[in-house]
Amino acid sequence: MYTVLFAAAAAFMAVAALIIRMKSMKKPATARKILIPPFAMSTGFLMFLYPPVQDITWLQVGEALAVGALFSVILIKTSSFEIRSGDIYMKRSRIFPFILIGLLAVRIVFKLIFGIYFEYEVLAGMFFLLAFGMLLPWRIAMFVKFKKMENKLPGQTAAVQA
Repeated sequence: MYTVLFAAAAAFMAVAALIIRMKSMKKPATARKILIPPFAMSTGFLMFLYPPVQDITWLQVGEALAVGALFSVILIKTSSFEIRSGDIYMKRSRIFPFILIGLLAVRIVFKLIFGIYFEYEVLAGMFFLLAFGMLLPWRIAMFVKFKKMENKLPGQTAAVQA
């Protein structure tokens, strides 16, 4: 029962993220909009103050972060910027919705497979680390790409480029 409920909640969140992401592509990108999500998500590390979540091993931490970093490569490859009307915008990617749905499906399958081997709290911690391990490299790569595009904006002064 809980598995179905959590899968439905994850699907709802994925659809919400997809809608928010598509709407945000209509507005100019800023360094702040790129960098805030990892900082905001980092508050989730407070879950590790809860003793049952502390049962996660360092090997599991490494595995979760590595899988997240692997998934981030897909997002990095499909995220790019363009200059329109003197502002920097995210390029629309036709495959982004499919990537998001695919990552959700993989997450649900992982949860179904590994849910029988791990306590709920440990699994929650591992999935948080996976998500953070995916978000952080992706957002860093986006920031680097954004800065490169910012330097290409017409009318940039030397002080701004430095």
